[in-house]
Amino acid sequence: MPHPVTPPSQDPTMVSNEAPPPPSQETINDLLNTIFTAKTSAASIDACYGLCEIILSSVGVAGLNEYGIIAEIKKAAADKKSGLRRESSQNLLGAVFERFLPRQPVSEVVLLLQDGGLVGCALDALSDKGAVVREAAQYGLDAAFGILSPEAIVAGLLPALTEYLSKKTGKWQGTVGAYKLLQKMADKAQISIGGTKEEALEKDILREAMGAKLAGLIPIVENGMHDLKAEVEKQAVHTMNSLTTLLSNDDVAPRIPLLIDTMQHPSSQTLQKAIHALSQTTFVAIVTSPVLALLTPFLERSLNNPTTAQEVLRQTVVIVENLTKLVHDPIEARTFLPKLIPGVKSVCDRASLPEVREIAERALATMEKAMGDDKDVVARTAGDDVAKILDEQIKANGGLAGSLDLWKQARPYISDMVAIDVNYRFVNRISGRIAPYVKSFVKDAEAPQKIADTIQQHYVDEDHRRYGVPEKEDDGEVEIVNADFSLAYGGMLLLSHTNLRLLKGHRYGLCGRNGAGKSTLMRSIANGKLEGFPPQDVLRTCYVEHNQGEDADISILEFVAKDPEIATQGRERISEVLAEFGFTAGPEGRQAERVGSLSGGWKMKLALARAMLQRADVLLLDEPTNHLDVANIAWLENYLKSHPDITSLIVSHDSGFLDNVTTDIYHYEPNKKLACYKGNLANFVKIRPEAKSYYTLSASTVQFKFPPPGILTGVKSQTRAIIRMSNVSYAYPGATKPSLQEVSCQLSLSSRVAIIGPNGAGKSTLIKLLTGETIPTTGKVEKHPNLRIGYIKQHALEHVEMHLEKTPNQYLQWRYQHGDDREVHMKQTRVLSDADRAQMEKWVDLKDGKSPRQIESLVGRSKYKKTFQYEVKWRGLLPKNNTMISRETLTELGFDKLVQEFDDHEASREGLGYRELQPKVISKHFEDLGLDPEIANHNEIGSLSGGQKVKVVIAGAMWNNPHLLVLDEPTNFLDRDSLGGLAVAIRDFKGGVILISHNEEFVGALCSEQWHVRDGRVALRGNAAVSLDRFEDSRPSSGVNSTAASSVVSSAVNSGIEDNSDMKFKARKKKKMTKKELKEREVRRRLRHIEWLNSPKGTPHPPDTDDEDN
Repeated sequence: MPHPVTPPSQDPTMVSNEAPPPPSQETINDLLNTIFTAKTSAASIDACYGLCEIILSSVGVAGLNEYGIIAEIKKAAADKKSGLRRESSQNLLGAVFERFLPRQPVSEVVLLLQDGGLVGCALDALSDKGAVVREAAQYGLDAAFGILSPEAIVAGLLPALTEYLSKKTGKWQGTVGAYKLLQKMADKAQISIGGTKEEALEKDILREAMGAKLAGLIPIVENGMHDLKAEVEKQAVHTMNSLTTLLSNDDVAPRIPLLIDTMQHPSSQTLQKAIHALSQTTFVAIVTSPVLALLTPFLERSLNNPTTAQEVLRQTVVIVENLTKLVHDPIEARTFLPKLIPGVKSVCDRASLPEVREIAERALATMEKAMGDDKDVVARTAGDDVAKILDEQIKANGGLAGSLDLWKQARPYISDMVAIDVNYRFVNRISGRIAPYVKSFVKDAEAPQKIADTIQQHYVDEDHRRYGVPEKEDDGEVEIVNADFSLAYGGMLLLSHTNLRLLKGHRYGLCGRNGAGKSTLMRSIANGKLEGFPPQDVLRTCYVEHNQGEDADISILEFVAKDPEIATQGRERISEVLAEFGFTAGPEGRQAERVGSLSGGWKMKLALARAMLQRADVLLLDEPTNHLDVANIAWLENYLKSHPDITSLIVSHDSGFLDNVTTDIYHYEPNKKLACYKGNLANFVKIRPEAKSYYTLSASTVQFKFPPPGILTGVKSQTRAIIRMSNVSYAYPGATKPSLQEVSCQLSLSSRVAIIGPNGAGKSTLIKLLTGETIPTTGKVEKHPNLRIGYIKQHALEHVEMHLEKTPNQYLQWRYQHGDDREVHMKQTRVLSDADRAQMEKWVDLKDGKSPRQIESLVGRSKYKKTFQYEVKWRGLLPKNNTMISRETLTELGFDKLVQEFDDHEASREGLGYRELQPKVISKHFEDLGLDPEIANHNEIGSLSGGQKVKVVIAGAMWNNPHLLVLDEPTNFLDRDSLGGLAVAIRDFKGGVILISHNEEFVGALCSEQWHVRDGRVALRGNAAVSLDRFEDSRPSSGVNSTAASSVVSSAVNSGIEDNSDMKFKARKKKKMTKKELKEREVRRRLRHIEWLNSPKGTPHPPDTDDEDN
């Protein structure tokens, strides 16, 4: 390092009346001569610092020009004959940077901007053949960078770098140095954990301000990526990688390497690949200026290229539309979208495919809406706006007194720095960007601070007018926590340099979207790992959870007493506190019961009793109302409110509980900060209406619309059983104990059933037996012959994992292309075993006087009394020899699977009805179930997210209009918005629903009946009232409680699989029509036929059925 011993820096001094007289030009010349002729670097450096101190203590920054020092630095730096002079010039430049910048900030104008500044001089020196020169130049650049404020870096150093990189005359080493310095700026702005609050604030300013400049920086760096010099190209790529960290967008982040590769190797192929990758991205995060700055050039290039393929154009306009929907700031929209609008309009006019033109028109409308009306736009503050106020305040405080030439350059520089703080809401820093800079230009020593404070207050008031006045800290309250921290989990930053302030006795609700990190924050506090949070010996914190499974076999008293912190209080005291919470003492009392025998409510009371014994100051409650009944929730609310000495931090989806308990709400903001809102949840939702979807099941964001189930022949009542299990037992092959024993239950069209039980209890097995996925060991499963079941497995992605190369649209076409559901044929109850194949070879004698024959297939079905009869095609005989045989007879002969297969085919055909298996109709079906048609038509299933794949599975199950919807863990993979849409759709569905879910909120809002599975037994524990208040619209439920079949005889019945012998569905008796009515019906049918003949080709013929009366 050229400055091995740096003279101690003195306190900043400014020129004043007591300053020593200015040195003569001869004195300065002597010092300059010493600097440039010194025999050692140390002597030269000492002379440099001496020169700086003389000028600083006398004439100040103006002396750099008046004495010709800057001119001498530039002249010596360009001296090709003397390496000593070049080295000394960089030593002097480093000393000037190091001394003048912190003590006279206005020197930033002279050193960075005036006449091109001195940054270019240092960068050029990086190409010097002398290592000491290069080292001295690098030291000067590093010194300047380390001293400058974030605002000065963006307003001063960044323009100097961009100007240097825009020149084509510099040496490649200087270009590399400039790119390195640019990379250093971006790296300094990155979000990180650790450091002081002030450092975090400076990172935020630099990140926001540099992000806004990204549109101009990217083309400059991209040029370097194509430089013929390998070193320049390599450094430019590194710099671009660092610049992209300014985006802070999790949707785009995985695509950044591909985008940078496309910049480095531009071609139609790489651009097409990048567009395709972006079109496969699900955008959910807010889109800001840096994201638009990165993506706009790619999109613009794709839209404006006349050779772009139609499919790529379609993908491009879809990306534009999706991005635009997430641009929340009209100013940013107006900055970037006008560059894309001409291209999108061109697609509207010239695209050959109607679909592409339609999407482009939709995107265009979205873009125009995003740019907003003038009344919606909060105008950005420009440097000129600040300059006017600055002029007014200087005039009001005695006017200018310094160098007018220097002021002309300083005025826009100061104004630009203030504008950065105003626009990105760092208004409390404004004073520091004004007072130190105007000291050299006013007479009164107190005027600079007065000017700065007045301007800062002006913009503070303006900020409050635009965005509201922030809550003031409470006076007279006891503060127990005031922690500044960052929080990360699994490599993902959840909170960045935020603050948590807790007041004694307050009850805080911790709110945010799923995955925001609420439980992670609670556990970090409980484990003593949260930075800045008081330790346990200072503030007793207790994490309250009702999960004591590991100690299920010991008594309640022993469980509490085994805690070392509590044991010191003695068993008598522990027993007294437990008694206060309702745990009676004595051998026969509740304290002697096993922990595992407690219900959810009692487990919560036990956890709170432990907290009281630990003398907790802060209670951390994570979903405390789960598994609690109404009485226990009321008890918990009363307990929390009756202890004003205890502070609580609560995570809950129970909006009623939060409304009744909380005094404040901490909310996870989009910028990875925590914000505190006074009042309960209702007050918070008034301020932030979008937060209502966190706590209610709402279809406002994602809407699902299930098709109506259709009519079941003979079923006139919504409560009549349509599927029944009787004395069913099932054991897995090789298992010694059956998974389910003696299960009897039934479902109707009005059923809303939740199957509850621990993992491994047999819930999914019960579902598989109901749907025919599994054959019962004993007992029978009966169902209506025309019943259509929509089944979504626990591992829902099993449905589509064999079709990852297909689009959702193609998958649905594959599944139903033969008129029925292909996946039904994969069930165990439909797959023909060796015994079934042997059965098909049997000769059948109907005792009708004809010889025995072999059944080839079933080709028709009709009603027969209270059941059905089937048209049998005989092997080797003509169709005229077909025979009608009743269902019972075929079942007795052992052709159960053949009958059931035909029933499934007929049910599916009936369900498909007028559904046309055409891409446009399928697209509408996917849209009704929450999947964007663009994704359904053009994205491969393998590229979809877990939530999107689940929507594909739901769409597949609902295509043939099922009567019964069976859902095994449907909430897996679905985000909060999709969960709300699914819940509303299930609530409004006219068919039956049976589901397995551990999501108590979901089950409680939908299911009026619960089947509890435990130890192989199924028990109905009464009808439960659904929680309608969990829906945002709070509409009445359409479901009526289903019933469980009463237990029949204990012996198993070995009968036919899915036999319908006991489920007789009586058809409606037809009224005999008169001759006049028959004639009128014939006329109507003839007119409909004529109308159909005149309709467009492809219109389905209106049916003429026996049931038609008009």
